[in-house]
Amino acid sequence: MDAVEIWSDGACKGNPGVGGWGALLRAGGHQRELYGGERVTTNNRMELTAVIEALRALTKPCEVQLHVDSTYVMNGLNQWLPGWKRNGWKTSAKKPVKNEDLWRSLDEEVARHTITWVWVKGHSGDPGNEAADQLANRGVEEVRSRGTDVPVVASA
Repeated sequence: MDAVEIWSDGACKGNPGVGGWGALLRAGGHQRELYGGERVTTNNRMELTAVIEALRALTKPCEVQLHVDSTYVMNGLNQWLPGWKRNGWKTSAKKPVKNEDLWRSLDEEVARHTITWVWVKGHSGDPGNEAADQLANRGVEEVRSRGTDVPVVASA
């Protein structure tokens, strides 16, 4: 399996509000940047979308070192998801899981890869996290300038 390192981040101006997501992927001396955004969203949705789109961009199963600054994403996938699935996508309080559509997509994408999760503190100087944050904010700015959602934008 190929080894890939990913940093992901989400941003939201208002919560809910205009949001963006970004991801930096590195493998074999190559780097790829992804970003996008939505006119009305939440920070948690953007954090999830960043990870989903980064994993979706991988064309074959990989060994992924995934850097996130979102405990929501990391804990959701590694601690809460099995219980949600077992309980028919209900929380322990018997309420519907928020962002179920994205959690389902993330569950599918994660299943394709071998992932090592790395939590990084946001805005602490980690170069990959800072790059992902800049991409997420670029998504916000493009949504603001276009006035519409921005689908996945990628650089080679």
